[in-house]
Amino acid sequence: MNVEIFLFYFFSSVAILSAIMVISAKNPIHSILSLILVFCNAAGLFILLEVEFLAMIFLVVYVGAIAILFLFVVMMLNIKLIELNENLLRYLPVGSLVAIIFLLEIFLMIDNDIVPLLNGSENNSLQAVVWSSQLTSLTNIETLGDLIYTHYFPLFLIASMILLVSMIGAIILTLNHRENVKRQEIYKQVARDFEKTIYLKA
Repeated sequence: MNVEIFLFYFFSSVAILSAIMVISAKNPIHSILSLILVFCNAAGLFILLEVEFLAMIFLVVYVGAIAILFLFVVMMLNIKLIELNENLLRYLPVGSLVAIIFLLEIFLMIDNDIVPLLNGSENNSLQAVVWSSQLTSLTNIETLGDLIYTHYFPLFLIASMILLVSMIGAIILTLNHRENVKRQEIYKQVARDFEKTIYLKA
């Protein structure tokens, strides 16, 4: 079996299983972690299609920002893990109908035999143009990195600092201070008079 075909089936199967875990997990944190796994496998599929820019966008924007934002929101809401008593089978008919319609739309867009018949023509006169042969040998990652780390480096640095401050703020807001727990107080340690704390015994 070809390596690309094996990786395609691997990423696709893991993405489908992770998507099922997103809607079936009772713990909201587990759902978000499964969603992150879906995004990572989708990025792997984009790399197989040689669209590295979309793969990087999935990892940076969806995994690095949106999914982590969902995780921090769940942590800040302090949702108690309660077993859901709702029966998921009552949503099965409507969900199956939506899934069948969605799959039919995908097959209508992908299948080359059905689309010309719907348009009233059996022969498709459109010819695909290989644009990759008309371009330079630079990849998407090289071009994007050249732009980000040269012309847009200050904006990139400012955006990363904003995300870092927001992440630290969310961690501080969700920090749970429990009683009867010894903690290190750096201010008192630095302000202490060391001459009164160090004793020399002969």
